[in-house]
Amino acid sequence: ATDWRSQPIYSTRAHVFQIDPNTKKNWVPTSKHAVTVSYFYDSTRNVYRIISLDGSKAIINSTITPNMTFTKTSQKFGQWADSRANTVYGLGFSSENHLVKFAEKFAEFKEAARLAKEKSQEKMELTSTPSQESATGDMQSPLTPESINGTDDERTTPDATPNSEPRAEPSQNALPFSHSSAINKHWEAELAALKGNNAKLTAALLESTANVKQWKQQLAAYQEEAERLHKRVTELECLSGQANVIKSHKTELNQTIEELESTLKAKEEELERLKEEVDNANQLQAQRDALTEKLQETETRNKDLESQLAELEQRLESSQLEQEAFRRNLKTLLEILDGKIFELTELRDNLAKLIEGS
Repeated sequence: ATDWRSQPIYSTRAHVFQIDPNTKKNWVPTSKHAVTVSYFYDSTRNVYRIISLDGSKAIINSTITPNMTFTKTSQKFGQWADSRANTVYGLGFSSENHLVKFAEKFAEFKEAARLAKEKSQEKMELTSTPSQESATGDMQSPLTPESINGTDDERTTPDATPNSEPRAEPSQNALPFSHSSAINKHWEAELAALKGNNAKLTAALLESTANVKQWKQQLAAYQEEAERLHKRVTELECLSGQANVIKSHKTELNQTIEELESTLKAKEEELERLKEEVDNANQLQAQRDALTEKLQETETRNKDLESQLAELEQRLESSQLEQEAFRRNLKTLLEILDGKIFELTELRDNLAKLIEGS
């Protein structure tokens, strides 16, 4: 069992369900979350299996047979019936692609199981043919060890015939005693070979008898299986009156599932839109933070410029005061200079008059 369990052929993840054994209508979840569902090849029995484990518990252990059918009931849900387990398995996938891939693998391994079954039947027929031929050959004589031994006794009668022929005509061909003993040894060897063949035929007969018993047991098992299937068909016929109700309920469930899927799709689209808006808001927030930082830098620079402007205004005001004081001083000097000039003019005039008077 470790060979086929350690090497899955194909694996996927799905939610596992089983049909309610009491109502045969409702689905009962067998896994709380999505689990791994795998196809395996059992080389010891030459069969394909679907196996799923939830922890250490096997929630699916289904052998694929040629009469199984995997049905897709919706875009993400499929089911198949397992008569050996007397249940119906259902799988809910996350997407339609996973469902289609699982259905393709189911059909592929179902065909492989059919071919393997045909090969095993041909092999059984080939192995059973020699036994049937030996049994047919034995049917020409009574099928008892005594009859087989009787046949050997009848076949040993030629021992007397070659000895009697020389004795019947001694004049024509008189055989030496040594030659006669050699012939007797030859026929004794033939007799031993015939006895060996009889032993082999007896063993083949016993093997054929055992095979017949085994086939009878298999036939009885097949008859029991046929009776069970007949009872099952009768039960299904009794339940056929509820088929319309089940179909309508199934249609309603499919419609509900489609509505929920459409709602889920709309919610997913809305979620994508909200994600885009959040991304845009994050970008705007980043731009706002950058602008705020630039504004703070600008305000800081503006304060520096205002302080420099105030300092320049103070310097300008002090410079104006200095200029005003300089103007006043200059005006005072001009007034003094005008007085001096006026005095010098009077002095010149007086000197001129003095010069003229002298």
